[in-house]
Amino acid sequence: MLMSAVVPGAIAVLFYAASAFRQSQTLMGQRPSARAMVLILGLVAVLNHAFSVGALILVPDGLHLGFLRVASLVFLVVAALALFSSVYKPLENLFVLLFPVAALVELAALAFPSVASPRTDLGGGVLAHALLSIVAYSLLIIAVCQAVLLAFQDHALKSRNIGGIVRVLPPLETMEGLLFQMLWTGFLFLTLSIASGFVFLEDMLGQKVAHKTLFSILSWIVFAVLLAGRHRLGWRGEKAIRWTVGGGVLLLLGYFGSKVVLELVLHRV
Repeated sequence: MLMSAVVPGAIAVLFYAASAFRQSQTLMGQRPSARAMVLILGLVAVLNHAFSVGALILVPDGLHLGFLRVASLVFLVVAALALFSSVYKPLENLFVLLFPVAALVELAALAFPSVASPRTDLGGGVLAHALLSIVAYSLLIIAVCQAVLLAFQDHALKSRNIGGIVRVLPPLETMEGLLFQMLWTGFLFLTLSIASGFVFLEDMLGQKVAHKTLFSILSWIVFAVLLAGRHRLGWRGEKAIRWTVGGGVLLLLGYFGSKVVLELVLHRV
């Protein structure tokens, strides 16, 4: 493995862990908030992660788009969006969920070789579709993590347990508002991603990507129903959480599920 990817990748993993651990102490009520420290640690992690992913994907022969490398890119975008959004919104508690996953995926990308070959045949339209897809996945992954945190908060409030995590989280209405803001934004990018796929990909319904297209469309339908239910019927609470997690699972199965089977199980591209 190239040292240009390993060294910044290792630094990213360490700083992701440090940022998540320090925020977890605040979340559990063990230590007072250290927001600036958590954000700075996260920024160092994201910057080094970006250098590492760049070295993994941008190879001399083209773009190396193996499963783990693309997964690391997706969680880089997830971490970066969560980090920079937290400057304006109270999202730093999501670091406790997101940063460890980003660190583990980056470790896997560094440790395991890919059977995929570098690609040199990707045009601008295909790259635009890929970028839209990555942003959509990232925003909706963040929304799923927000839904999980919201579920813990909702359960604690119903159990009249107002200490610990609940004590340091924003009000339930604020958390729910943030969830739907991310859902609307992610849904917009998912819509653009699916539309651009039909425009720029010749085999959008072909054998190799038919499952991805199917799961993406099913996920789009789930999120569309959820957002319509929120707008017209005022859906919230457990119903919103279940639909968010369901849509997120479908989306992840669409891309990552097939990639796991093809590359890591069957050793095919």
